[in-house]
Amino acid sequence: MWYDKSKATMRKGFSMKQVTLGRTGITVNRNGFGALPVQRVSKEEGARLLRKAFDNGINFFDTARAYTDSEEKIGLGLSDVRDRIILATKTGQTTPEGFWKDLETSLSLLKTDHVDIYQFHNPAFCPKPGDGSGLYEAMLEAKKQGKIRFIGITNHRLAVAREAVESGLYDTLQFPFSYLASEKEEELVRLCAEKNVGFICMKALSGGLITRSDAAYAYLAQFENTLPIWGIQRESELDKFLSYQDNPPALTPEMTALIEKDRRELAGEFCRGCGYCMPCPQGIEINTCARMSLLLRRSPAAGWLSEQGQAMMKKVENCVQCGQCKAKCPYGLDTPALLRRNYEDYQTFLK
Repeated sequence: MWYDKSKATMRKGFSMKQVTLGRTGITVNRNGFGALPVQRVSKEEGARLLRKAFDNGINFFDTARAYTDSEEKIGLGLSDVRDRIILATKTGQTTPEGFWKDLETSLSLLKTDHVDIYQFHNPAFCPKPGDGSGLYEAMLEAKKQGKIRFIGITNHRLAVAREAVESGLYDTLQFPFSYLASEKEEELVRLCAEKNVGFICMKALSGGLITRSDAAYAYLAQFENTLPIWGIQRESELDKFLSYQDNPPALTPEMTALIEKDRRELAGEFCRGCGYCMPCPQGIEINTCARMSLLLRRSPAAGWLSEQGQAMMKKVENCVQCGQCKAKCPYGLDTPALLRRNYEDYQTFLK
């Protein structure tokens, strides 16, 4: 059933926290909608959630060409209110030909003639004019043609992110940022403010390892230039973030203690679940298996210990140490070793 607009709590006239994305001048609701998870639900359900978000004041939607049918669902649910929303999408292509193919596909699926923020999707280097790739030149041409308004980049590599911000070539940066961030990552947020570059937070819940969204929201609110994009696929998740609009969580002493406890527990090397190591040639679901120990301890364990969960983890035995996942990890983790340790720990829960 389509979302019943008559039952919506319309946000017009309500005072909601907003954030401006640096030099773009784009000012939006502090709750951004991360549309990666909506690829996991039906087209009707995805479009319904997107529409409910809009009807309740959310006006920034982030997706990517790589997110299967996410763009199509945004086009289905929001094309009739295009002039009242901000759309950000991404291309992971490495050639100008691929760039243009992705952009035209995105415009068609989103049912629009322009993208507000077009982002390079986690490139291994910082595209620049004259670097030989032709990618940045393609961005400039797309902007000249009016098909994009602003140029952005997403990354998981701190060095690439800093280079992009300091280059003066990018209007926005999208980077993982949560209360598990290091001082270097907090410095990156401050650098964006200094350089007037919009900062879009991905992984604000650290791929599900942070289980208190109120604490996550309160922590990020300290950094006024940050725009969190919450990955949403369930109505209950959306409702929770909508509730923060009129009643924003405060960073209480109890929350501060919780954050410090989580930081101690999750200190060191751990898989963030970004998925850039995938696919595995042996069919191992690396981005879940490599952090199973934490998932077992930070969420209800029964689901992970089910027959399906056991079958997923057993595939770790098929690892041939090819090193492909390790080479692709933006955090430099020894992924095969992480898989082995998590599998050994997992087996203790089955005894």
